[in-house]
Amino acid sequence: MMTKHQIATECLVLGPDQSATPVSVSPSLYQDLNLRFNDFKQHNLVALHHFDSDWQSWEIHPHGEEMVMLLEGEITVVLKTPSGEQSQKLSSAGDYVVIPRNTWHTARTNTLANVLFITPGEGTQHKAGE
Repeated sequence: MMTKHQIATECLVLGPDQSATPVSVSPSLYQDLNLRFNDFKQHNLVALHHFDSDWQSWEIHPHGEEMVMLLEGEITVVLKTPSGEQSQKLSSAGDYVVIPRNTWHTARTNTLANVLFITPGEGTQHKAGE
């Protein structure tokens, strides 16, 4: 049976068996996902996030590439590479980038941005902004 969902209130977990499980967004979402989905091993998360300022941290995904798609607004995605920072501005709805596996990244914006992510969650790490 097909059921309608709302990405603003529910993320979607894509499992290693190609299953798709809606999960309600809550303050404890990421802890709940780790508990419910075996530390997110071989799972991906489809989620919508709203930003109106620079991210306060950097993150890295050691087990896969992440897709970051702009739905509204503007953001600049910044990667840390061996040769320094590399940035890409997303300014039109539908613009997206693929973040390479094992690459620290952040985003910068000064306007409201709605962004869709498909994230390989296993082993994700965060560190304070620099």
